[in-house]
Amino acid sequence: MKEKREKLFTEFPPVSTDEWMEKVTADLKGVPFEKKLVWRTKEGFELMPFYRKEDIKDLPLLGTLPGEYPYVRGTKTHNIWLVRQEIIVCDHLSQINEKIKNLMEHGVTAVGLHFEDDQVSAAAVREVLEGIDLSKLEVNFYSCVRYVVRMAEAVVEAFDKMGVAPESVQGSINYNPFRRLMIRGERWNPWKETGVELLKAVAPLKNFTCFTVQSIDFVNAGAYIYQELGYALAAGAEILSTFSKESGCSVAEVAKRTRFDMGVGSNYFIEMAKFRAVRWLWAMIVKANDGNAPEESLKATVHVENSMWNKTVYDSYVNLLRTQTETMSAAIAGVHSMTVVPFDVAYEDEYSDFGERIARNQQLLLLEESHFDKVVDPAGGSYYVEHLTDAIGKQAWRLFLEVEEQGGFYALANEGVIQEKINASNDERHKAVATRRENLLGTNIFPNFTEKAGEEKIAGKKDLTRKQVDVTPLDFRRGGSDFEALRMSTEQKGNAPKVFMLTIGNLAMRLARSQFSSNFFACAGYQLIDNLGFESVEEGVNAAIAADADLVVLCSSDDEYAEYGPQALDALAGRIPLVIAGAPKCMDELKEKGIEHFIHVKVNVLETLQMFNQLLGVQAK
Repeated sequence: MKEKREKLFTEFPPVSTDEWMEKVTADLKGVPFEKKLVWRTKEGFELMPFYRKEDIKDLPLLGTLPGEYPYVRGTKTHNIWLVRQEIIVCDHLSQINEKIKNLMEHGVTAVGLHFEDDQVSAAAVREVLEGIDLSKLEVNFYSCVRYVVRMAEAVVEAFDKMGVAPESVQGSINYNPFRRLMIRGERWNPWKETGVELLKAVAPLKNFTCFTVQSIDFVNAGAYIYQELGYALAAGAEILSTFSKESGCSVAEVAKRTRFDMGVGSNYFIEMAKFRAVRWLWAMIVKANDGNAPEESLKATVHVENSMWNKTVYDSYVNLLRTQTETMSAAIAGVHSMTVVPFDVAYEDEYSDFGERIARNQQLLLLEESHFDKVVDPAGGSYYVEHLTDAIGKQAWRLFLEVEEQGGFYALANEGVIQEKINASNDERHKAVATRRENLLGTNIFPNFTEKAGEEKIAGKKDLTRKQVDVTPLDFRRGGSDFEALRMSTEQKGNAPKVFMLTIGNLAMRLARSQFSSNFFACAGYQLIDNLGFESVEEGVNAAIAADADLVVLCSSDDEYAEYGPQALDALAGRIPLVIAGAPKCMDELKEKGIEHFIHVKVNVLETLQMFNQLLGVQAK
């Protein structure tokens, strides 16, 4: 008997876009659709509230499959990525060796070995890797650019003495010729000669890359997503053209030796689209420079690390939520490998064992329990994600062409132009955090009222700001750093200012204003005294004085402020500053009567709290 198959939802008639728009317009009741529902992203393009099949019908890449040029759907026909952990190689080499073995037993399949200058030697490499099955581990070596050729030679020599065939190991010697310019503002003249020597040194390491575009630095400096992608492509193109000419190698050979160390932030779908777009655009760049390039050289190798910009000291366990969604974006997008940063990365000078274990398990959770490795490009075909991939790709491509027209990545970075543009984005994003147009949960919104950073966090917080040498370096201030400095000033003072909520009048409004005000002042670490409500302003003022309050916040409805505001001001008689929670229509009249302070959703939260810190004598020691 043949199985009867039915098409689902046949009882529902098809609905056209015009019908959807007619319904939406009616529900908006006269509010312009473009103003209310169309999102203008920070990346420079607009997003609609819904997408349909017709919106992506003209996109050129829809017919491709995973593993097919231009690799927007992935360079692989599976979705297994390498679980990577970073290790500083400074001393105690035998302990590092044991640590790597232990990590492999707990699911790690790649390591990033960051060598201090005095440890760059074949003996050190051998001691670190002795007894490790390198067929099961990707090894990635990092060193100062001055020692990168020595690093490559040391790896080749160590493999020889260990009896390991160099072509049997996968990994990288990471040379970023532009990094000193970007993060330290130092010009480094022998960058071309070093790259040529490095190509010769890595010749035996057939499965190693040696040029690295570390766009993670752009992300940590606050770059927007399209900037990271556009500048990363420009840096990669500079590497292709420079070292193919200088070394005599083909563009395809240099491309095979290049990898991208990219960042990932919390913009879930756009980040996903970014990794799909980088493979597409990089394949186009390589093919445009070498029409005969073999397929393998067109495939971008992308390693991903979580952004530091949005990680916070206060309420640091929220960092786990951030890194988890970021890791999901990268995993769904089909990257080569990932390093998840520990949740305590913003304040620990060295990663804690607990933080590293949790970070490692975040990837294993996706692999072993959520089965993210079972489906290649699960976002493929999504109208929204396909549109995003095209939109972020085009926006980044415009930036890439702009850089090329102005002389290329090195020429602009050598004058500090790219650094200044990224720093301008960082400044803009800090202003967005200050005004809560960009939220950092637990820092500038919904803070943990009672949390203390403690001496350990204060001492351990990192300052990645570099002094300018030749050109402007990148600015690595994290998004929450200004609020953290504000709250640490309060904490170091010892006795936090007391903020008293004088709640009166309309029940719903006084509770809402009280909650808003509590969250507002908690961002600075102030002590909060909330109340259910008072029968009179005089009763509330007497309670505030009895509580030894430093600020009184009047919480009521807009209509009642005209009456209660002057009453509170008179009752306080200048003994305690008065704050009005809201922006009532009578604000100008209240100001004329002598009320100076108002807090509401449109104020600059950071600047307002800094003003109160100064008013109340809260200064960092």
